[in-house]
Amino acid sequence: MARDDKEDSHQAIYNVDVDISVVLGQANLRVNQLLKLGRGAVVELEQRTSDPVEIFANDVLIAKGEVVITSGDKIGVTLTELVKSIYSAGAK
Repeated sequence: MARDDKEDSHQAIYNVDVDISVVLGQANLRVNQLLKLGRGAVVELEQRTSDPVEIFANDVLIAKGEVVITSGDKIGVTLTELVKSIYSAGAK
């Protein structure tokens, strides 16, 4: 593969949209409990603040991380562990 062809294929990959999701925790609620929730309600998650969060790319678990507060009081995630998946097993 020529160098220009390789650069073109990389450029195509760089333009693909990827949906990133971070799961902070989960909770099980009954519908009647869900309907009673109002403004300011707190739903307790089944996870401690010290537990790692799961990071998904297009619904595939790719990493684990820790929640951090960034400048400007925004929430971010620091990657602490990459997760091997069935999709990356054959990739090099």
